[in-house]
Amino acid sequence: MVKIRLTRMGAHKRPFYRVVVADSRSRRDGPFIEIIGTYDPKKEPSEIMIDIEKAKSWLQHGAQPTDSVKRLLQRAGLDAA
Repeated sequence: MVKIRLTRMGAHKRPFYRVVVADSRSRRDGPFIEIIGTYDPKKEPSEIMIDIEKAKSWLQHGAQPTDSVKRLLQRAGLDAA
């Protein structure tokens, strides 16, 4: 199964996240298929940059977003069901 999820990047206590498409069996920061965006919770307001067209394409092909990514997609302007 393919998931759209967050992978953690950044230094100690300075996280930012990539929104990636990955196999659900791979580890959190392991191999992924494609990067479709970034999320930086430390900025004020938090910065969400997601390629909406790539996200729509992956959702149409059956990728399942995690709960946190689903909220980010809604905030970015995509209704992720």
